[in-house]
Amino acid sequence: MSSKGRFIVVEGLEGAGKSTAVACIKTWLEQQQLQVVCTREPGGTPLAEQIRQLVKQVQDETITAEAELLLMYAARVQLLRQVIEPALAEGSWVLGDRHDLSSRAYQGGGRQLGAQLIDSIRHAVLGNCRPDLTLYLDIDPAIGLERAKARGELDRIELEQLAFFQRTRQAYLTIAAAEPGIVVIDAGQELNKVQQDLIQALTDFWTSLHAPMA
Repeated sequence: MSSKGRFIVVEGLEGAGKSTAVACIKTWLEQQQLQVVCTREPGGTPLAEQIRQLVKQVQDETITAEAELLLMYAARVQLLRQVIEPALAEGSWVLGDRHDLSSRAYQGGGRQLGAQLIDSIRHAVLGNCRPDLTLYLDIDPAIGLERAKARGELDRIELEQLAFFQRTRQAYLTIAAAEPGIVVIDAGQELNKVQQDLIQALTDFWTSLHAPMA
């Protein structure tokens, strides 16, 4: 079973600790003797990184919610075709810092574009591609933003009002409650407890892959 590539994604608001979580997960996967390819969104290819700059930099021109959504999916499908799908086909495990759920939460919930528009786009460009496991790091947006501010200058999206992130968080939680394959991790805990919960979720997923067929 382990010869087949799997796609694991880490999601969360600003300041939730995604980078630290990705490092923890990568170490655990490599301990299982797996080849791991790490990606980030938006970004991960030269073109997608250029789109990342467009999305994150403060612009003189206001970026509409719809334009932001389309830019995200343009970067995403480029990464999918150029990196994710080839890596999975080779048997590598792909570990993503954000994927499709981010757009459903940020643009769908935060920007209030709703599910219908996003679903039509995601089905058109992503097809049946879905992560095998998504680990959502849940944190109070106010705490997350304080953490983000402590890291340095905020980008265009991080400068949004608190209400935007509250809507985004609610979208994350609503989707997570309705769909399998999404594990909610309390990112407000001490770091060692967060890492314990991440490893437990990975262990459960690993066990399910290797469970004997009924």
